[in-house]
Amino acid sequence: MTYAFDAELAPWVPMLPVLDLRDPAAAREVGRAIAAQLPPPDLTGLTVLDRTVPGPAGAPAVPVRIYTPQPLAASAPAVLHLHGGGFVLGDLALEHADAAAFASGIGAVVIAVDYRLAPEAPFPAALEDSYAVLCWLAGNTDELGVDPTRLGLYGRSAGGGIAAGLTLLTRDRGGPRLAMQYLDVPVLDDRLDSVSMRAYVDTPIWNRPSAELGWSHYLGDSVRPGDPGVSPYAAPARAEDLAGLPPAFVSGCQFDPVRDEGMRYAQRLAQAGVPTEAHLYPATFHGSALVTEAAVSRRMRRDAVAAFRRML
Repeated sequence: MTYAFDAELAPWVPMLPVLDLRDPAAAREVGRAIAAQLPPPDLTGLTVLDRTVPGPAGAPAVPVRIYTPQPLAASAPAVLHLHGGGFVLGDLALEHADAAAFASGIGAVVIAVDYRLAPEAPFPAALEDSYAVLCWLAGNTDELGVDPTRLGLYGRSAGGGIAAGLTLLTRDRGGPRLAMQYLDVPVLDDRLDSVSMRAYVDTPIWNRPSAELGWSHYLGDSVRPGDPGVSPYAAPARAEDLAGLPPAFVSGCQFDPVRDEGMRYAQRLAQAGVPTEAHLYPATFHGSALVTEAAVSRRMRRDAVAAFRRML
């Protein structure tokens, strides 16, 4: 199919790698190659620390990367950062530059989470890893120098789906209070029944075949995508009650199979009384924000920083 991509994005499309999630190991190699080709982050004025924090009960410790502006303002916010990768790939390197830019642009301590990946560690491993790091963050705000009332959450793509599930889990467990959630092109619905999901079978980075495989890997052997028993913590679009969740910003791309589920989720958040902003970027595809040379990509990243500065 031919798509009317933004004129600055279109030349990049033929150069984008194909992610074949049938072979997770090979897909991870492609992901690492993508990360290696991205422009290096600007770490000016930041300290960056890699460490581990306690994981869920009976599970390994979770690697994190902590970005701290220097000097750090009093009562600074903190942002938990969840990378994308279709639940199957991605690590601290994939969105290193974006996490650093958030820390600098927001003036926040950013904690990037290297959660466990499917299929080796299916749901709820990534979600529980993220919850463990959030609890660690909330319990160590003095050490980190951040305001415990200004804790934000960011997730891109599959990380956006995990972030949305994390807000539900945190609410239902009475966990740390979040001041906001930013769901960037989130993967939210395993049922794959929206207009955009049915239409976009060959779009760059993410498309229906990728979504089918990603969900199958993430849900594991106990349940199949589309089955009635899928947990709303895995597929937040299934959640019946969205009340009491933190204020939200939801972004979407026009030519993206997850476009409709993201915009529908934003609408349902607003209907549930959650302060919600949504922005759909025209002529873009999933992951366009990582194409650094395009003006629309720069705008998407600026909008994210502005949303955090306004809402957090």
